[in-house]
Amino acid sequence: MNQQHKAYAYGLAAVLCWSTVATAFKLSLARLDPFQLLFYSCLFSLLVLLSVLALTRSLHKLSEFRRKEWFQSALYGALNPFLYYTILFKAYDLLPAQEAQPINYTWAIMLSLLSVPLLRQKLHKKDLIALCLSYFGVLLICTHGRLTDFTFQSPLGVFLALLSTVIWAVYWIVCTKDSRDPVAGLTANFLFGTVYTFVSVCIFSSPRLPQLADSLGPLYVGIFEMGLTFVLWLKAMRLTSSTARISTLIFLSPFLSLFFISAFVGENIQPATWLGLFFITLGIAFQQVTGKS
Repeated sequence: MNQQHKAYAYGLAAVLCWSTVATAFKLSLARLDPFQLLFYSCLFSLLVLLSVLALTRSLHKLSEFRRKEWFQSALYGALNPFLYYTILFKAYDLLPAQEAQPINYTWAIMLSLLSVPLLRQKLHKKDLIALCLSYFGVLLICTHGRLTDFTFQSPLGVFLALLSTVIWAVYWIVCTKDSRDPVAGLTANFLFGTVYTFVSVCIFSSPRLPQLADSLGPLYVGIFEMGLTFVLWLKAMRLTSSTARISTLIFLSPFLSLFFISAFVGENIQPATWLGLFFITLGIAFQQVTGKS
């Protein structure tokens, strides 16, 4: 297997993992509240990331961080995992998974919008077209295709799902200034994030020791959403001869996700959801294809 084939293998493995997490979110939230799910998921993810550093003999990189870099991680950890997943899990708690997942997928469009004020980049015509296509798709999903009614099943859930895209985009923009080893940096972020989530679960919920059945969901989310999958994707990006080839794999994720939601959560996927997701991915694809390399 050559380097590019290995890159595809790692990339597909990451996409497959990400395709299942919306189902894992919804099933886990049936047994735990959002604060409990987040705390235990972060804890498991932190253990996974520390294990990856240990296996690659990179634990020493944490001790090499300067005070300024630990302050960076304190900020980054507040954004992700703490704030981002707190908002996202609450959105999944209020909305069907088939609505929360495609709306959250519009973070790529939000990234372009926030790059204008935060990175002083220009908003081009292609960005506006992509924005209109993607958010029209969001409107289709939220109204179940009844655009003239303009009524949402859960306005708060829709707002939180959209707000999560803002937090995620801000996180990636501020991380552009982070020159540390990505796995070590993410581990430090999750160290602070786990502390924040523990405090929040103590205040807003209860940090009870979950039963085995209750812990399987956070374990899965911690490994395949927050921890190991990031390492797989990073490996794919390092092995590939063209990041564009690997990046296009991510378009498989939301459609596979709807299949898993239907099969394991039992949601009847509405035609408006498929159509809305088509417009969302069309907008993101249009932006990527017409943009500069």
